Amino acid sequence: MSHPVDLHVGRKLKQLRTLRKLSQTDVARKLNLSFQQIQKYEIGSNRIAASRLFELAQILEVETSFFFEGLAENENAAPKNDAGLQIVNALAQIEDEAVKSRIMTFIEDVSGMTVARRGSA
Repeated sequence: MSHPVDLHVGRKLKQLRTLRKLSQTDVARKLNLSFQQIQKYEIGSNRIAASRLFELAQILEVETSFFFEGLAENENAAPKNDAGLQIVNALAQIEDEAVKSRIMTFIEDVSGMTVARRGSA
């Protein structure tokens, strides 16, 4: 049985990878790993070493602490259906970049947050 922290970190990895529109293979290549290893990280069956987590944070352009956000409130809770992850997955399925950009702008307006977009500095 996987440790709850490993499950949480794996879900955060998958969420961020999907948001960045990267495949498991894309991330694996940057780490010189197989996509299967990324799969194992994402489902929590393999733990991510601190050095690897640091590399992932650099590749995905976040602070390492991102992977632990929300962990305290979920410490003893059973995994829930994550609406945020469902939204990220749905957004990733939209092929029309103009539509996707309008949705991202809407999300930024409503949330008051700026979403980092690939290819922009």
